[in-house]
Amino acid sequence: MYQRILVAIDGSQAAQLALEQALNIAEVADSTVTAVFVAEHAAQMIDIGTGRLDESARTKASAEAAMATLEDARAFFEQRGVRGLTRIVDAYGEDIVSVLSRVADTCEADLVVMGTHGRRGIGRLLLGSVAEAFVRRANMPVLLVRRARDQDEIPSEL
Repeated sequence: MYQRILVAIDGSQAAQLALEQALNIAEVADSTVTAVFVAEHAAQMIDIGTGRLDESARTKASAEAAMATLEDARAFFEQRGVRGLTRIVDAYGEDIVSVLSRVADTCEADLVVMGTHGRRGIGRLLLGSVAEAFVRRANMPVLLVRRARDQDEIPSEL
């Protein structure tokens, strides 16, 4: 069965549900779960008048959010009695799908679990789908967990 499960987390409800599903599988299969947070730094507008961009506050806030998300994952590992690792990986301008693919290969993941927001139509066209692009590239099984339509609605099987 699955011995090494990689789960992509980003602090969203969809990622939280994916982590819960990964833990459910890990409990049954006695697997190790690696929760990975991909930090990306989008290009910023620079004020030409000053020639400066103070990105330190934004970078610090992003790092704190990533660390909080990883701490939450560690707490879930402990609560559920599942062996788990957490990683933060900086994309350094690379697209998230490529980063996740590389991490999955490096971890020798037997299964990748990802949340998907279930966007449709123009929202999907404009924002794209990391999950869909990852599935197209993956060379291992991928479990996609879709968030509930109503944010307060949590699927009963969790």
